[in-house]
Amino acid sequence: MEAAMLPTTRQFDEALRIVGKLRAAGFEAYLAGGCVRDLLLGREPMDYDVATSATPDVVLRLFPVTFAVGAHFGVVLVAHGVEEGYVQTEVATFRSDGAYSDGRHPDAVHYTSSAKEDVRRRDFTINGLLLDPLQGADFSKGGSSLRAAVIDHVGGLADLEAGVIRAIGKAELRFEEDHLRMLRGVRFAARFGFELEAATAAAMRSLAAKTRSVSRERVRDELTKMLTEGHARRAFELLDETGQLAEVLPEVEQMKGVEQPPQFHPEGDVWTHTLLLLGQLEAGCPLTLAWGALLHDVGKPATFRRAERIRFDGHVEVGVAMGAEICRRFRFSNDETRQILSLIENHMRFVDAPRMKASTLKRFFRLEKFSEHLALHRMDCLAAAGDLENWRFVRERYESIPEEAVRPTPLITGRELIAAGYKPGAGFKEMLRAVEDAQLEGLIGTAEEALKLVQARFPSLSQGL
Repeated sequence: MEAAMLPTTRQFDEALRIVGKLRAAGFEAYLAGGCVRDLLLGREPMDYDVATSATPDVVLRLFPVTFAVGAHFGVVLVAHGVEEGYVQTEVATFRSDGAYSDGRHPDAVHYTSSAKEDVRRRDFTINGLLLDPLQGADFSKGGSSLRAAVIDHVGGLADLEAGVIRAIGKAELRFEEDHLRMLRGVRFAARFGFELEAATAAAMRSLAAKTRSVSRERVRDELTKMLTEGHARRAFELLDETGQLAEVLPEVEQMKGVEQPPQFHPEGDVWTHTLLLLGQLEAGCPLTLAWGALLHDVGKPATFRRAERIRFDGHVEVGVAMGAEICRRFRFSNDETRQILSLIENHMRFVDAPRMKASTLKRFFRLEKFSEHLALHRMDCLAAAGDLENWRFVRERYESIPEEAVRPTPLITGRELIAAGYKPGAGFKEMLRAVEDAQLEGLIGTAEEALKLVQARFPSLSQGL
């Protein structure tokens, strides 16, 4: 493990204040879960959770600003700081869980005074650690000082040291309780570069079909995190190895074994090519770029055929249709869906860019978030033969052409056409498109030239004045 860093955030300060107040009132209270794990790994936690023997009604009385968002499960949000913005800390009562009939949430919870009983209901050993921040731990001196303040009932410290993701107790039981834990386990293993413990991985394989019962939004969120945390390739390899890929994204699993023309794709089949793209996704990349990279060739398995060579005729159109179904299934927003499908639809257009007319190329540049199209094409090339010639051509033109040349102010509108004697109708769109093409090509630059062009090309549509 790396040396732990010194937390300096308001979230950390507030968590310490909450622990101190609960202790002063006579209750046990510790930092719990992911924040302890991250501190020990030398990572800055995104937030800090507190576990306590105090019941929710006590927490609600002790702190002036609270939100009982999960009081049914023993969870209260404690908020602090009005002028500088609220900091919210999740405070959870020690508990044991009843049956999980829906495969996601316990039917009932039972409060307990035992911290040991509380952590044994959690998912993985590295997430089952408690830390006593008031036990003289010197956060500035790194892991050895913090470890002395850690309360470990599940072997989490040893698994952190060994780089292992291990379910607490019997893995099958943990995953039967909450099916989403299987996806989370893969994500943690990829994020931290850890291995899945053998029994934990075996349980994932035997229960992989259970992921079908998890809400599609939660599956989407887990997959998005896998794609955007900087370790997407490893995450999807583990999804495949544990049998979960075929359950959550069968369209991607079907890429395996689909051959590609070796002269263009020396790397191998569509699955290998896609993994090489995923390996290039950086932490924090836009989710639309990440999903576009994953799905850009999703239409290839369905369009594979052998002729004079391997062909995928119409794979872009088929891919867009399949991508639309995947986005609908995972309930992406309209804006997210539109961009993901645009990336799929346009990823092959770079091949034609050097031969495009100026007007066509400029319209290509008008695609929303064009930088994502550039990024996807670069990754696509590097995951194949490595030829970046078309990418360099497009990038240079995109960066050199000013915005006003890509989206110039229209020279004329429908009002000018009506004034010139044209009757409003379907022909207006064609006429204005012809004017804009000429403007983008640099052939005309004034309203007078635009009207002359219309009169020359569309004389039959004029009624005269």
